[in-house]
Amino acid sequence: MKTFFALLLLIIAAGLGALAFTFTPARLPVTPLAETELPKASPPLGMTISAMPTGAMHSQAVFAYRGGGIGDARDFGMTGFLVHHPKGDLLFDTGFGSHVDEDAKTLPLLMQITTSYTKGKTIAQQFAAAGYDYRQLAGVVLTHAHWDHISGLRDLPGVTVWVDEPERAFIDSGLPMAALAHGMSGSLQYKVYDFTGGPYLGYPKSLDVWGDGSVVLVPTPGHTPGSITAFITLPSGTRYALVGDTVWQTEGIDIPAERPWLSRKLVDNDAGEVREQVEHLAAIHQRFPQIRMVPAHDARAARDMPQYPAVGS
Repeated sequence: MKTFFALLLLIIAAGLGALAFTFTPARLPVTPLAETELPKASPPLGMTISAMPTGAMHSQAVFAYRGGGIGDARDFGMTGFLVHHPKGDLLFDTGFGSHVDEDAKTLPLLMQITTSYTKGKTIAQQFAAAGYDYRQLAGVVLTHAHWDHISGLRDLPGVTVWVDEPERAFIDSGLPMAALAHGMSGSLQYKVYDFTGGPYLGYPKSLDVWGDGSVVLVPTPGHTPGSITAFITLPSGTRYALVGDTVWQTEGIDIPAERPWLSRKLVDNDAGEVREQVEHLAAIHQRFPQIRMVPAHDARAARDMPQYPAVGS
């Protein structure tokens, strides 16, 4: 019996040690980007961008990227981004909505236990306060369809929701991480788009939304099957990359580092694909540091942008 318990303790200790190792620093390799020039863009005068924070989840850097500190408190912002364009305004993600308390219950139990959240003004409330009629939106473009990116959709009835084909299939699957989107589907109007354009910054295909290079979507699957990144170029020449949840904090790109194993297991559809996307974003960042990388949940990155109703052009 003593031998059995000793062996059991040894196995438990080995398991805990292996788990702890997955939180230790580990730098991903970066293959230099082949492109030598930024893609051309002709954003029209009057085009602007604004960050629209709706609240935040509160956790630790240790869960965001390998090497993150225990006790390094982080606000995981829940932010939408409004891009005003003369051909049509686009809202990227919706953050927390008025039903967030109910929606948060779709989180994996471990994440519910290890995080808390603070609610801010919903995007619908921010629009109303600014006198903006959300029905003039050309659409809400989802970087992906997890609950914290779509919670605000119910506050914007009738809006067109843009997704690519793999993400639409993910929503239809009814998988746990798509449960909220799946439940909303009957009340949503979707626009399913294809990537009809050629290569862009090393991505094999793209979609130039308005045909002027100002808003370009590229497929970045991994976190979900149809995750995307949006490259935004303003008339001033300022460029942003809205990278969704490929990384949660900018250190993921700066180091670069993937999420620790436990976080990957909880949220990523294909961790190997996510790793490739992180490496590629890091290559873009190293070659073109003037592109401002904006993870959807890095409150610091969002705070550096104009806060709605203020605009950046």
